[in-house]
Amino acid sequence: MLKFALIGYGYWGPNVARNLYKNKNINFKYICDLKQERLDLAKDLYANDLQYTRSFDDILSDASIDAVCLAVETSAHYELAKRVIDSGKHLYVEKPFTSNLLQAKELKALANQKGIVIHVDHIMIYHPAIIKIKEIMEAGELGDIIYIDCSRMNLGKVKNDVSAMWDLSVHDLSIIDYLSNGATVKNVESMGRIIYSMKPSVTFITADYGPFIANIKANWISPIKERKLIIAGTKKMIVYDDVDVLNKLIVYDKGFDIIKASDLMEYSEFVVKTRSGDALIPQLDVGDALFNSIEHFRQCILEKKESLSGADAAIRVLTVLEEADKNMIISL
Repeated sequence: MLKFALIGYGYWGPNVARNLYKNKNINFKYICDLKQERLDLAKDLYANDLQYTRSFDDILSDASIDAVCLAVETSAHYELAKRVIDSGKHLYVEKPFTSNLLQAKELKALANQKGIVIHVDHIMIYHPAIIKIKEIMEAGELGDIIYIDCSRMNLGKVKNDVSAMWDLSVHDLSIIDYLSNGATVKNVESMGRIIYSMKPSVTFITADYGPFIANIKANWISPIKERKLIIAGTKKMIVYDDVDVLNKLIVYDKGFDIIKASDLMEYSEFVVKTRSGDALIPQLDVGDALFNSIEHFRQCILEKKESLSGADAAIRVLTVLEEADKNMIISL
């Protein structure tokens, strides 16, 4: 049984810990955090089932540890990830993979040299609803994809080490990458507003993927929480609303039919007529996205294969983020 250690028990670490602990195929051995009060909170939950340390070196020097999960600030990812890979341990790291593309490529090369599995927690591609959407798309039910519209907003949490785009839009970019089988972006335009943070708190990306375009909104300054994805195809359309408890995923038989115009209609050779059919709510598999993500990582280690959200996928996402940063029009 593989032995895992977790680095970081702050904002997201407790969620990773909970899912490591409930996976009966994982021997969850360590929690590491610099702050003793966080370790005390972990001890209250897991007692003597785990070991607790403030020293990262304790984890790296333990030859029994097979994999390390990093749940720390993005600015710390590169240095800690490099040390994990150098120690010969497999790496799980929160999104975004690194602070820039160069770091990501370096870590990928190092991992390849050492035979290490890198798993970036692009958690949404392990969500049952996103998996179902991919099944529907690959069955050809939507037809050709015309556009994808993504919206991810809430009131907070405002951060200073990354922008709202790097914090939130990374989810949607990873979804687009997964659903499109790694489609290459052709052009990226973006706009952002800096307020309440050193980085943009509101961002908009428009990306041209060739066969389809995507609009991606991220916002820390919204009175409502929204996590919505709209995919329009030539046959059908999909709306995924993660906030909707009852109807998260709806497939709409809506679109347009092109009809040959009569001889009397001299102004056009055809007319476009709207079509509105049934709406279907697909049955979704029961499952937790984070649990699924960690379990996929475990299986990749055992089978010695690349993760769905490995370094290559993360690099494609970072490529769009860096291009959006470079082209961003900033409103102060």
